[in-house]
Parts: sequence; C-alpha cells; structure tokens
Amino acid sequence: MTRRSRLLTTATAGVAAALLLAGCGGGDGDKSDSNGKIAGADTGASASPSASASAAESGRPKITLPSDVTDKYEDWKTGDPTKDAVLADTAGRIDAINDAILRGDTGAPGLSFYYKDKGLSQAIAWVQAYLDSNLSFTGTTRYYAPKVTLSGDAAASVVYCSDESKGFNKNRKTGKVDKSPSDQSPYVLYNTRLEKNKKGVWQTSNLISKRGDKSCAG
Repeated sequence: MTRRSRLLTTATAGVAAALLLAGCGGGDGDKSDSNGKIAGADTGASASPSASASAAESGRPKITLPSDVTDKYEDWKTGDPTKDAVLADTAGRIDAINDAILRGDTGAPGLSFYYKDKGLSQAIAWVQAYLDSNLSFTGTTRYYAPKVTLSGDAAASVVYCSDESKGFNKNRKTGKVDKSPSDQSPYVLYNTRLEKNKKGVWQTSNLISKRGDKSCAG
C-alpha cells in the first residue's frame, strides 16, 4: 500500500487490521499501524511483470492502471522460473487490488483471480474501506527486496517491502489530493502466502504487514 492508505481514518482501522492477516510467523493480525495499504513492486524501473506475455496465459486479466498511478517493481526477478512465476502473480495481485480500489469495485475480476480464501475476503474488505472513506489515490508505490520461499510444488511465501512516500490519498468525489505530512513511516514489510491453483496461478491466500519495519527503510 502506499501513503494513501496510511491516511485512512481510524474508522477503517478495524477493517485494515482484519485485512492484513497471514504469514509473517503465522500471526493473524497486522502488527503495524492499522492504516497500512494493501496492494499493495519493479525490475529496475519497468512496468509490472503481470503485464508481460504470460498475462495472456490461464486467462490472466489485463490490468492497466491510470497514468497518475504507478506500481514499480524493483529486482522482481530471481532467475528461477518457479520463483519468478510466484513474483509475477504477486505483482498481478498488487495491481489487481489497486485497480479495484481505483475503480471502486469490490467485485473487480482481478480480486477473485489473484486472491483466495481469507486473502480474498481481506481484499474485498480493504477495497470497501476505501469506498467507505470516499478515497482513491494517486502517485507511485515502489515494491522491492522480494524474498521467495517455495514449499513443495504448490505453496510459497513472499516477503517484500514497499515505499509509499510518493503515494497520496485522493478524494473520490472532488479529486483533491492530500499531500499533508504524515507521522507514519512510508515503509511497509509484507509477508504473504500463495497457493498454486489448477490453472497454474499463484493465488494469495493470506497476508500480513508491518509498517515501519527497519529492514525496509532506506
């Protein structure tokens, strides 16, 4: 997520906490500030890996974000085909939830494609939290330092960082961008669990975040 979600009101904190569940040490709650953003990565400064030719495989949805929103994925390839497939679908999942938030659509097809089980219910709740707060967002979110751990042929975990310092909340009705200073760290550590479905898509089944984690700063 980006700084945009850090500015969500405390009224949505419970939703955010419920949303950011999943894998970091097996916890089931957000161990950081509740107002972190989901969504919520780039190889150098390239476009999302989900936009590659592989996007056409397995019916992967084509997601194009507005020109004022960028998800940047740094060092998002390992050279290992399986790990790179996991990272590509992780990026697809991030783009998908950002697309759903921007469109204001909890039923956006990318959500059920890239999420499953608890992860899907968390994602829908997070999109709804933006709608309830009358917020969208703009700017750039940088995703970096990904670490992929495979568990057998059909399960994996991905830990990565995001830098939300160049992302901002935007009023959904007026379009006004809020660039007021925040007292929250723009750096967030994510830990996600993914499971490979029968179509070969690595779906996120759970996720947790920790805002201000020192391993992501700098």
